[in-house]
Amino acid sequence: MDETDLEYAGHAGTIAGRRWEGEGAAYIVLLVHGYGEHSGRYEHVAQRFVDDGAVVYAVDHVGHGRSEGDPVLIEDFEPVCEDVHLLEGRARVEYPTLPVILIGHSMGGLIAARYAQRFGEGLTAVVLSGPVLGSWAAAEGLLAADEIPDAPIDPSILSRDPAVGEAYVADPLVWHGAFKRPTIEAIVHTMQTVTQAGAFDGPVLWLHGEEDPLVPIGPSRVGFGSFGGRQAASKSYPGARHEIFNETNRDEVLGDAIAFVRQHLPER
Repeated sequence: MDETDLEYAGHAGTIAGRRWEGEGAAYIVLLVHGYGEHSGRYEHVAQRFVDDGAVVYAVDHVGHGRSEGDPVLIEDFEPVCEDVHLLEGRARVEYPTLPVILIGHSMGGLIAARYAQRFGEGLTAVVLSGPVLGSWAAAEGLLAADEIPDAPIDPSILSRDPAVGEAYVADPLVWHGAFKRPTIEAIVHTMQTVTQAGAFDGPVLWLHGEEDPLVPIGPSRVGFGSFGGRQAASKSYPGARHEIFNETNRDEVLGDAIAFVRQHLPER
């Protein structure tokens, strides 16, 4: 698998991204990461899809990873969707005949859901991993506080594999500080927008860990119920925490995602 660093002009400065590819690509995957992290944490996910015949593009959102912007500050997710759309445009120029799959995790799942509502006509399928949909009690609790606690995400909630939390803590491109109020407000607003905008009728798969303490499965299930349309599918994983692509059963999860994608790809 070859990896290439990408840069392009986004809505608030230079956006960094990555492209992973092998030989004989049959479809494009757009990877959309979650809060406080970056696209580099998805190399193993890209490897599985490249092995299956994909070329994978991923973006670092504004204020995340190697992209410009104030750390983890996102005041409006609509232009963030447009940054992803610019990356899709680049992918389509480089691989003009290939179908496009969108995959989003956590906050990236929320971005992917909104993206599908806005730009979904060109997507072959969407996969949402632990998406922030419906409602999020943690955000409501933080917004109710006079001052947001200066406490980072507890790495133990990410996965049952302790190596995942250790790598997360040691990663200099991961944000290890407090949440920022405008970002939380924008997340809540976008959840409401997704709910109000109605169902996405394209093929969409919702995957979630049943023991996810960061984005609990119940509210996300309710949110997906209003988002998913006639071609919606879902699966949950007993015992799994938030980062199901990094869980102890990651091979199963990625296999389920790839199987869903294959169901909806045009014949090669």
